[in-house]
Order: sequence, then structure tokens, then C-alpha cells
Amino acid sequence: MTQIICLANSWKNGERCIAGINIDTKKWIRPVSSLNPKDGKVPRSVRLIEGKEPALLDVLDIPLENNGPDFGFESENITIGSGKWQLVERVQPTDLLEYCHNYSYILHNSNKYVTVSSLQSLPFQERRTLELVYATKFSVKEDELQNGKWKGTLITDTGLQLTETRITDPVFVERLKSSYRPHNPCLVSVSLGMPYKPPTWGKDDPYPCWKLIAGVIELSEFDLILVEMKRIGWSIKQGRSYLEKNYKKYSRQELNKNEITEFLNYLKSLPSI
Repeated sequence: MTQIICLANSWKNGERCIAGINIDTKKWIRPVSSLNPKDGKVPRSVRLIEGKEPALLDVLDIPLENNGPDFGFESENITIGSGKWQLVERVQPTDLLEYCHNYSYILHNSNKYVTVSSLQSLPFQERRTLELVYATKFSVKEDELQNGKWKGTLITDTGLQLTETRITDPVFVERLKSSYRPHNPCLVSVSLGMPYKPPTWGKDDPYPCWKLIAGVIELSEFDLILVEMKRIGWSIKQGRSYLEKNYKKYSRQELNKNEITEFLNYLKSLPSI
């Protein structure tokens, strides 16, 4: 059994793609099903836990084998073994900050896709097809050409951008359909889909794997306090000292809404380390 923090439960050809961070190795894992040898999508009969879908932030205990099919370009795939999935606990969004890496690009390049051939040119362990991104700005729009589909645009604190990328997170899409719109920074799981060449592309054009927004976790102002403390290099002890001095309180849990906003704005005004 392997424990992963679920960071993606997204659509995949009528079923779902599950992915997350291995708690022990701190590396991405994409559990794939041998029942679907073409793309490894995970059927309901395998992934449901007491009749419920795995949710983002769930810690899942999953029976996994030692390796899995890479489909020619993916490095994170591990075949699902026999046995039932279990829900262990849930983590907080701020527990994920350590898994956000500052790469030069969001998944290898500045394009909306990565070609199979370019991935195959890399050493196996460098063929990243999953990445957790801290998006300081995240906006959405409905796809004008595909009814019910949505696209997202994100910008990181270092200026990296991913524009109008298809959102495949079913739970988040349902919220968008109900007129919800994200306002705060988000943690975004970006993945590469299976190779797909649009009909307008030529037969000699390389096969692209399109970037997808596979999971979205919006951070609250409460979460952003820890984000800003990390940015400016404050320890928990320093934060508590400030709260004691200015609010006569000993943790952010004791702050009211106005105090949370005021404290957060103060942290944002301080320079980065």
C-alpha cells in the first residue's frame, strides 16, 4: 500500500485520471489501471472509496505495484494492484506549498503542449507530466466552441503564464457552472494529456500532449497568511510574537475576519527575503 495526497481526480475519456504526491518519496504518482491498457484511466469500480470519489487533499492508501506502463512518454505511472483503496485523512492546502517547484517553465516549455518526441529525448525521470503550481492570479472563461467546457489562465509569482488551458477538474467545473469564480491565489495541478493531434495539423507534424488544468485548490486568506510568512522568511514563532503584540492573541485561528485581512495586508507589504 502506498499513501498519496490526491491532487488530481480529472476527466479522462469517460473515466478518471487520479494523481498525487507520494508522502514518502515526495514525488508524483499517477496510479494507472491495467483494465485500460491504452491510457490507464481508473474506473469507478477501482477508485471509489465507500461509494465516494477521491477528493483533492485526501490522503489515499492505494495498493500499487513496483512499476507501470509509461505509454511512451510518462515517468510517473504505477500500476494499481489488487485490494481496496482507503481514505486515511485530509491535509490542509498550506501543507502542499513545499511541493510547488520553481521551474523555468510550467511543464518543460512556454507552449500549451509538449511533443512526445521532445519528452522522449529527455532522461526517463525528467519526463515530467505533472506539476503543482502556485498561481498568484487565476482566471477562468467558458469555452465558446465546446458547451460546458472551461478554460483557465494562471500567472505565477515569477511571471510564468499558462493561458486558456482546458480545465478537467469535474468538481471545480461544477462550481464554475454555478456561477462561482475564484478570487484568491490557487494551487493548480497541471498535467499532460495523452497525445492528440488536431484535425487541422499535417500528417508530418509531431504528436502533442496538451497541458491540462487537472486540479484547482483555492487558498483562503487564512491560508495566505502562511504563504506570505514563508515569502518573507518569518517563522511560526515570529508570527505568534506579532499577533501577541498587536492583537493580544496567540494564533491566527483566534483572529476575526477583519484582523485576518489586516494581518495579511501587513505581511504583503513586507519585502521578500
